[in-house]
Amino acid sequence: MVAVLDDTKKNSMAVKLGDMKLLQQLLLDNEERFLLECTDGEIAGIIRRMLDDDRKNLALLNTVVDQFGLEKNAEPTVLQMVEKVRQLMASEELSFFDKVFQHELLKHQQVMNGITIYKAAQKVGADIMVAIRPLSAINSENRTHQEQLKGILEILGVRELTGQDADQGIWSRVQDAIAAITGAVGGAPGHEREKATIQDAIRQDHNQLNMLFTDLMQSSDSQKIQECFAKINQLLTVHIAAEEEVVYPRVRGFYGEENTQQLYDQHALWIPWWEELRLISPSTPEFKNRLREIWDHVTNHIRQEENTMLVAIDNNMSSKETEQLAARFDSVKNQLEKRNTGYGLRQNA
Repeated sequence: MVAVLDDTKKNSMAVKLGDMKLLQQLLLDNEERFLLECTDGEIAGIIRRMLDDDRKNLALLNTVVDQFGLEKNAEPTVLQMVEKVRQLMASEELSFFDKVFQHELLKHQQVMNGITIYKAAQKVGADIMVAIRPLSAINSENRTHQEQLKGILEILGVRELTGQDADQGIWSRVQDAIAAITGAVGGAPGHEREKATIQDAIRQDHNQLNMLFTDLMQSSDSQKIQECFAKINQLLTVHIAAEEEVVYPRVRGFYGEENTQQLYDQHALWIPWWEELRLISPSTPEFKNRLREIWDHVTNHIRQEENTMLVAIDNNMSSKETEQLAARFDSVKNQLEKRNTGYGLRQNA
């Protein structure tokens, strides 16, 4: 039997949402400050994407509060903590490493807030669950951000102690962590892992693609550029094929015929562009210039999926259905990866 959410419990959840909104603004302010202080192009690229995600997530939080129907201020202790962190971030007492370390702790706090509210909503009425459901997307991105920040901390920490770079770069570190989050790497024995949803799976692919693109654009080594491009090509090929086979047919009924067809059409546009790009030498400026133009279209597609299609999934599919869809999505991707030895962006990959 579903529990009834009385006024006291609803007020408590509203205050926790108020905590999240306040922390989200602090995260945004920190990341804007980091971009001014960071001298490493790769790290700055990751922080810039994180900032874009967090701006979007603040808007999502506002949507959640509106749908919940009750807005409360953050707890006084959280207000005091946020003010103290702001003062530390603005001072010269902390090194850049220390500031990022504190930021990662804030991300962890935000993750736990989001998970707590989401789990509480599962225990009450369906209307509350519908209102809270977008938190799943925010929680997923914040967990990815945590792993990105841990990768940054490893790089900064080793540099601070030795003056040298760590053996494992940020991309490799984060790729391993993302695999662990999505279940490609098994969790600790005796602990249950929350199943990934299709929203998680799609966002993880998008995050990996964006990181690879940043790595490529910031590199001047032709071999690394070729390696990054090959990885982008491989991931994008299987991602597109799995979306078109598994996801788009499933969402068409509630996302709309026109919107869904637009996503198919965008994929089709990229095929000749990608073939054109493959004919350009990666060592030339022309390659990066053309890739940047193409990537603007890819980024717009990603925004449409995350800002509208995934929200439609949140509102129209149960958690169990999204987990089952994620399993099918991953299965198709795995089959394609085993089948293909040479990847080329094309229809019906």
